[in-house]
Amino acid sequence: MSPKPQVHEFGMGVDVHGRDATKAACRAVSDAIRHSSLPLFQEVRERGGRMLVDVTVGVPDPDSVKLDVVRRELPHGEVTVRAVNGGLRAGSDTLIACVAITVSVDYPSEPER
Repeated sequence: MSPKPQVHEFGMGVDVHGRDATKAACRAVSDAIRHSSLPLFQEVRERGGRMLVDVTVGVPDPDSVKLDVVRRELPHGEVTVRAVNGGLRAGSDTLIACVAITVSVDYPSEPER
């Protein structure tokens, strides 16, 4: 069985004074995951499933995002992070990042009966 998307979350983060895309991205991830309380993750673990977490970060300069730092913001699952063009520069030193997080669940195959 292929993984099925179970959760979509979105967040926004801002670095007001430093134009640090990684800091803004981490804040956006934090914003997104704090919108949810997802008890299904206990069931995933109990059934031997895998939680696959895909994060897309939109910032004006995607190459400046330290993907491993953003990845550490997520406490569970097999996390994949990618940065794309997006977000916003506002004023001389403010940067806004947007994230979309999709959580999919992959359960082990059940034997044929």
